[in-house]
Amino acid sequence: MARIIDAPLTSAPEGSCDPRSVHGTWGALDAAARRGLAFTPEVKAKTDHLYEKVKHVIPAVEWPAYAPLIAAINEMKAAKNAVILAHNYMTSEIFHCVGDFRGDSLQLAREAAETDAAVIVQAGVHFMAETSKILAPDKTVLIPDLRAGCSLAASITGADVRLIKARYPGVPVVTYVNTSADVKAESDVCCTSSNAAAVVEWAAREWQTDRVILLPDEFLAKNVATQTGIRIISWHGRCEVHERFSAEDIAELRAAHPGIVVLAHPECPPDVMAASDFAGSTAALQDYVVEKRPGKVVLLTECSMSDNVAMAAPDVDFIRPCNLCPHMKRITLEGIYDALANMQHEVTIPEDVRARAEHAIQRMLDLPKEKPRAFETGRAPVAVELV
Repeated sequence: MARIIDAPLTSAPEGSCDPRSVHGTWGALDAAARRGLAFTPEVKAKTDHLYEKVKHVIPAVEWPAYAPLIAAINEMKAAKNAVILAHNYMTSEIFHCVGDFRGDSLQLAREAAETDAAVIVQAGVHFMAETSKILAPDKTVLIPDLRAGCSLAASITGADVRLIKARYPGVPVVTYVNTSADVKAESDVCCTSSNAAAVVEWAAREWQTDRVILLPDEFLAKNVATQTGIRIISWHGRCEVHERFSAEDIAELRAAHPGIVVLAHPECPPDVMAASDFAGSTAALQDYVVEKRPGKVVLLTECSMSDNVAMAAPDVDFIRPCNLCPHMKRITLEGIYDALANMQHEVTIPEDVRARAEHAIQRMLDLPKEKPRAFETGRAPVAVELV
């Protein structure tokens, strides 16, 4: 559900999952007015076509609060040669109305490397903004809110990786992009959930080994191990959104919604993957819905994903579990507006760290492009060594 969070707290309806309540901001939608922006006939004309994309989640009565910010942001992008990279977990008014490039972390990494824009605004969390800066060092990279972190990225440091490499000399280190630049700099190659299994297989071949270190997500490592047959060494990091899903949740969903198709992200626990009908990255989940058109579906991932996929599959009935990422929800229209208007919250990385991190990311980007690989569900769990 859409939201403006720069507003005084009143009260949310009992049991509400509206993201406005995440930061205590349910109330008047006056962020545009606070910035001297108004819903004029000109703004309406410029944004009516965008409202068609989000009317399934934004009530018409609220649109006048969003439209002035959207119009102003799109005008500033043109004036400042800026683009906005919008992750799949962004709310719909960002994803569909101001995002220039949309997708999962791998897609956005490619766009950051290839765009001709002078300014990149990362509508996502901090490690994504760092990835953009790593790949586009000559561009100005802005993040709308410096507090937009990640529980998984915060679980490990570059110093941790150095200790792991000392313990397992010669074993290749594959690092999930959901990590800091400092961690990437200590890695041999990066991966995303779209290509994790393929990258692990590649690393095993390149290093001629049957062991690969895959950091830092414990559940992604376990799920990749079931797909590859390669011995995985991993860390105890977890995503605070995906770790909350359980096999019991799936049983309850199936009981309440007979015939529902359950799709899971590979950061979910292995028992969730085993109980699901399909599993894969955010890109793979979207492709499944758009191509298969299940009658009723649930995406076991961050809840804004369903709102965004629904635009491409309006005939599909989405059951929306309410697992919000509080970090992603710090990125708002008003934050994007302020970042562009004031050119604030620029992301910088020491050059020695950036160059080493770029090597690991570029190795991933240089691998052959392939369609996001699905994770075969129902496989028996495989033991993973955690350090």
